[in-house]
Amino acid sequence: MKKIIGVDEAGRGCLAGPVVAAVAFFDSNFDIFSIVPNLDDSKRMSPKSRENAFENIKRCISVEWAVGSASQKEIDKINILQATKLAMIRAIEKINYKESLLVIDGNFLVGEYLNQNSVIHGDRIVPQCSLASVIAKVTRDRIMIRYGNKYPQYGFSKNKGYGTKFHREAIKKYGTCNLHRKTFRLLD
Repeated sequence: MKKIIGVDEAGRGCLAGPVVAAVAFFDSNFDIFSIVPNLDDSKRMSPKSRENAFENIKRCISVEWAVGSASQKEIDKINILQATKLAMIRAIEKINYKESLLVIDGNFLVGEYLNQNSVIHGDRIVPQCSLASVIAKVTRDRIMIRYGNKYPQYGFSKNKGYGTKFHREAIKKYGTCNLHRKTFRLLD
């Protein structure tokens, strides 16, 4: 049986910051729910639950994972879908994916040379994708919290770059910073 590697991303719909992708897998005889009992799509988990899950994942020797990202400049240059694929490929290339099946959360594939399937809502139904979802989301959230210290006027520590009312009003008031995706519709 081929090893299943889950692949997911965080930050596609944001107005600022990178898109972050993660890959994750574990031995087929390992019970992932023993270390992350509430494992799910990261968007359906509370921030505290995601953080706890991520810390448990980092300590577990039975789980292997990696992350990759694409910057807001890359997003503006090649578009968000291509940048998402690039971030995923960067994460995939950090692991041994030969003789494995990559399960991509979503409805697209990332590279012709890879053995892969896409699964809509894979982050809800494929535990490896759920793991990748948590890893990508927590990693990206931590990046945006650090940026929040540098650019406090945008509220990145709270909104993580998403288009909240506060964030959009800050863009109106202060203009954009170098983290904003210039090709995105920043204001409505």
